[in-house]
Amino acid sequence: MRIAHVALWTHDLERCKRFYASYFGAIAGLNYVNAAKGFESCFLSFSDGARLEAMKTTSVSLFAPPPGTQPFGLAHLAISVGSEELVDALTERLKNNGVRIVDGPRRTGDGYYEAVILDPDGNRIEICAAQNDT
Repeated sequence: MRIAHVALWTHDLERCKRFYASYFGAIAGLNYVNAAKGFESCFLSFSDGARLEAMKTTSVSLFAPPPGTQPFGLAHLAISVGSEELVDALTERLKNNGVRIVDGPRRTGDGYYEAVILDPDGNRIEICAAQNDT
């Protein structure tokens, strides 16, 4: 078994797609609108096959959170960039572009080297290199 994808809510689908494409090399698929459930989404594919679904509320419904609220559940998304040097370089690039750095880069107790940033919608993103990635 494997995780098929991780989904997150965004206030601006196009901005979200640009962010993950620019900083993490994601390739955006076509937008999908589900009028019955009140959302629009797009799958972002990464080079290793992982996918992220960015979702935007289009109306108030039982399936989408009310505008301006963050649903409970997603703590963070971790993206491994492969090495400590790449964590440092990407963190510096993000910082220089005004992206909020929450923590790090630093070594964690479980062997990861990581920095934590906030994406444009305030989702916590860990940019990491696992101990065995270095």
